[in-house]
Amino acid sequence: MKKYKIAVIVAGIDENYQSSILHGIESAAAECMLDLVMFASFSGTMGNPVHDSGEYNIFRLADFSTFDGAILLTNTIDDKAVVEDIRSRIRAAGIPAVSMDDDAEGMYYIGIDNKSAMRRITEHFINVHGFTKFNYISGPKDNPESMDRLNAFLEVLNENGLSIAEDRIYYGDFRAPAGKAAVDSFLHTNKYMPEAIICANDVMAASAVSRLFEAGYKIPDEIAVSGFDNTYNNHNFRIELTSVARPFNFSGQLACKMLFNHFNGIEQERSQILDMSPRFTESCGCKDSAVSDVKQYKELNIANYNRVEKISAYMSMFNKFTCDLQGCATFDDYITSVKAFCSDMDPDEFYFCICQDWDNERPDERHTEKKAEIPTRYTDEMYVPIAYYRGRFYDDVSTVATKDLIPKLNSNKKAGRVYYMVPLHFGERCLGYMAICNCKLPIYNSLFQSWCLTMSNSLENMRKLITLEYAVERLGKLYIQDTFSGIYNRNGFVQATKELYSECIANNRNVMLMFIDLDGLKTINDTYGHEIGDVAIRSIAGVLRSTCKNGEIYCRFGGDEFIVFAAGYNEELANELTKRIQDGIDVVNNSMENPFALSASIGFSIAKPQEGEDIFRFVTEADKIMYEQKRKKKLSKYLKK
Repeated sequence: MKKYKIAVIVAGIDENYQSSILHGIESAAAECMLDLVMFASFSGTMGNPVHDSGEYNIFRLADFSTFDGAILLTNTIDDKAVVEDIRSRIRAAGIPAVSMDDDAEGMYYIGIDNKSAMRRITEHFINVHGFTKFNYISGPKDNPESMDRLNAFLEVLNENGLSIAEDRIYYGDFRAPAGKAAVDSFLHTNKYMPEAIICANDVMAASAVSRLFEAGYKIPDEIAVSGFDNTYNNHNFRIELTSVARPFNFSGQLACKMLFNHFNGIEQERSQILDMSPRFTESCGCKDSAVSDVKQYKELNIANYNRVEKISAYMSMFNKFTCDLQGCATFDDYITSVKAFCSDMDPDEFYFCICQDWDNERPDERHTEKKAEIPTRYTDEMYVPIAYYRGRFYDDVSTVATKDLIPKLNSNKKAGRVYYMVPLHFGERCLGYMAICNCKLPIYNSLFQSWCLTMSNSLENMRKLITLEYAVERLGKLYIQDTFSGIYNRNGFVQATKELYSECIANNRNVMLMFIDLDGLKTINDTYGHEIGDVAIRSIAGVLRSTCKNGEIYCRFGGDEFIVFAAGYNEELANELTKRIQDGIDVVNNSMENPFALSASIGFSIAKPQEGEDIFRFVTEADKIMYEQKRKKKLSKYLKK
């Protein structure tokens, strides 16, 4: 039976809503002959739009034309422009897609009747418990599910002749901190607290309950609370939440089944609306407890203990890894540390993929005045310093085409493989991505998010270290190099000749110092302008590059003056070099590229240096000889007629 590759788009996989659906998707993948590639971000968790832009980039990594289908949890993505971009690219690719809890045109849809479920919760609070004073903790205003739940709540209030002030409705983001922030807001702005707080999901409700306890309120005796989604088993609640049970796992399985049916031509409805059942328990004053006996409490405690124990073990491993990263002085050290941690995680597969321009702030000697742009997209090809497959590192894998996502190390894998693609970035700077398949590190946990952040931040630190090394190297060149002509300056000349000059003193060898002076530079500047005069200076430097090929060391001494040093030279060799330089000048003149005739006066001095004798004494001697040559020339020969 044919396998199919499915892209799954999701943000915030550490939240219970997302992880529960993803568990369902994973559990059905093999049966439906699907391989899953989860493009996962942690956007919206930091309150930092610049950080989020880097997280969103993982969704652009997906080339949907290379997939057979897609499953979208786009309701978990806060940025609607990002959501629309994802949908438009899927439509352009022409592949089938299932949208979860967010009905999108032209796609299969799996949802719930949010309004009916919220109506039943609200009616229960009014008709059974007699509550008339409410506050409400909502999800985002631009989230369809959030608005359906809020509107249903308001409709029931209106039908029962009740109303609610705007300051008693708090708009959160479905995450835990919003529940605490909502209660803080109510305590600060409301003259009195309500009889009941209805929440748009369990995560915010649990956080609100904890904050109410801290503020001294008894739940439900003084304030009743309800949630929505029934994810309480994943929390250590102080009290069982009245909520609405949703078939998350089943909805994930159903998404796979709908794609399977599509691929195999099995007729089906475009949309599936799943049933929900309210659970009225302790937090509203009802006694229908899901955990009703000691045995169940023990099982829950044991599960929680095991989870904490595992996290503690992984945290210890993670802390050691973080400490190892701090000792990395080179990129090779960094990769070695990541490989060690990869071995500890023991995934089936792990790929560390870096953009080819990830360190693009290396100074460019040709364009030093131009600041490099921050890369915000993946390059067409990725550098792969780590490729790990079934216990082995493949060091011969160097690159991978970005559209392929991971290297093809084995094409005979069984269906049901699940890859998580997570971004590597620093703010909006795109550094790369990681591909992980089946590792020990708990994916659906905030610890995984912390690890991803550490990987991104440590890679950025390494990039900055490399950039700093480039800068130091560049500064070193600026110290010894004449930036105008590109050859040594005086400092560079001294450093380059120091060892060889000392060797000549020790072994009583000749040294030759040649002094070269560009003829008529002032006249060239006055006649043709300083830019043309600069060309003349660079032309002499070019001649020295092309003629000094036998170990000679040369530099721009200053202005229009150049010097050449050579060890073991005699007069014959010095004359030969002088001729080569003059021939090089003739080549420049014969090219007819310049409006001037290039000319230089040359003098050299040869002697055996003595201990304590400065090299520049020979420069002075060569300068005197050069000056005698210059006196014999006439200025008129330097200019073209």
